[in-house]
Parts: sequence; C-alpha cells; structure tokens
Amino acid sequence: MTPTLVRQHPSPAGPAPRTDRGARARDWSEIQERMLVPLHESVYERLEVGPATRLLGLRCGSGLALLTAASRGAMVTGVDAGRPELLALARQRLLPETHETSQTPWRTRARARARIVDGGPADAADAQTPAFTLVTAFQPIGCTAGDAAELGDLLTDAVPLAERGAAVVLTGWGPPERCATSTVLRVAAKLADPLRGADSWRPARRDDLEEAAQRAGLRPDGSGRVACPFGYADLDSAVRGLLSTGLFDAAIAATDQEQVDKELRETLHPHRRQDGTVWMPNVLRYLIARVP
Repeated sequence: MTPTLVRQHPSPAGPAPRTDRGARARDWSEIQERMLVPLHESVYERLEVGPATRLLGLRCGSGLALLTAASRGAMVTGVDAGRPELLALARQRLLPETHETSQTPWRTRARARARIVDGGPADAADAQTPAFTLVTAFQPIGCTAGDAAELGDLLTDAVPLAERGAAVVLTGWGPPERCATSTVLRVAAKLADPLRGADSWRPARRDDLEEAAQRAGLRPDGSGRVACPFGYADLDSAVRGLLSTGLFDAAIAATDQEQVDKELRETLHPHRRQDGTVWMPNVLRYLIARVP
C-alpha cells in the first residue's frame, strides 16, 4: 500500500490537512514500503527480471521496487508526480552522487542503470531510450473509489512506451477475509465519509485488475497471489506507517488528527501481540497482462 499507495483525495469538508511531508515520506520509506517486498520479489522472479529488462515503474515513490529490479541488472525508470519528497529519497537510493567514494558493487550497478522522472509516463519518453519490456504498477488498487480510474490514466500514457509483448503488472488487494488491513481501510472510509460510514469503503473485486487491463487494451496473461503481512515493531510504528500511505488524509481533513489517531489505534489493538508488535496478515493479487 502507497506515500503512498494511494493519491490523496481532499474531503468535501475541506482541503487535505497540512502534514510534514518530509517526515511522512521517511515513514513510508523506512516503515511501510518494505511491506510490499514479497510482491516485488515474486513478480520479478516469475518474469525473470534481469539485465535484459527495461522497466518502467509507475508511481515509483521512494524507489525500493526499482532498486530491487536494478540490483538484478535491470535498467529502470521510475515516474511519479506531485510527491517530490518521495522522489528525493528514490534519487538517493538509485542515482549516482559525485561525493560518494565507496559503494558495494551491486549498488554501483543499480545506480548506473536508473532514471527517476518527476512527472507521468509521457515525461519518461525519450527518443534515445529503447521501448520498455516491463511496466509495473505496484500500488494496489482497491483502497479508494478513484484509484482504478487513476491507474487507467497512467496505463493510457505508459502502454505506448512499451514494446509489443511487454509485460504490464497490475496489483490489487486480495479478498477482505484474507486481508487483516481491510479493517483499517474501513475506518479510513468511515471517518472520511461520516454520512455513509464504513459502507463507503468498497472491497476489492475479483475482476478489478482484469477490467483495468481490458480498458487499457492489454491481454491478460496470468496472475498470482502473494502473502504481504504488515508487521510493525510497536503500535506507534504501525500508526506512522499506515498514516504514511495517505489513506487517512481525507479522514483527517474531515475530522482531526487526534480522532484519527485514536480510532486507528483502537482498530489496531486486536492485532497487537504479547511482545507489543503489531501483525496483520494480508494477501495481495497481481495480474500480468501483455501489450498487443
């Protein structure tokens, strides 16, 4: 889930709340982003990502998925718009810096084959860059009403940059009964839309990814499910990590930070273990589609 798994959507009650965007970005990169590592690794293993891969990562955030692909030898380009704090962290991870004098060999290789673009897929078009062989959208859809449409817009711009037969990977949440974090998503929806309550949250549907691929003119070519548990050292880390996704920004705008923190902690309480850690099992689903 991604700053974020989801684009911020201001509440009708007012604009999105002011937050320390730098701190939020660090919380994402240090706490929350790693929860999706099993998804990244499963997809890369299945598609045999390596030196022959030219990858375009949509809404790349702070770049952990790109770094993983680049460490396998892939040439990677990440695009993201409106989230400069996250892109700054991605550049630190992936782009060469003249003041660095020592690096591990794999990090040197990764940084030599990376590009970070502040903008959309169209901004990554470059006459000197070969067509992409892989496009990834690792931000799971199924969190907000508008995320599928947003993904569709990104795909419209990204697909023309990929070569024929290239793989396009879309991701979404698994069945609610297998995703403990669905209770958190319900709280976010309830607070953001008090009149409709938790009913304003729509759980992921089985065919969401296939429908998104079809609208983009892609041909489905396999799918999979990956266990992506959300585990945190303590309750404070869990709250910071979940807030870093941006899923609660509309709720904060509709209520206030104190109320959101209180209800989020109450929702997380059943997931606390005796040692104080927080553990929420989840299953994410991915679809592999092909460019015709």
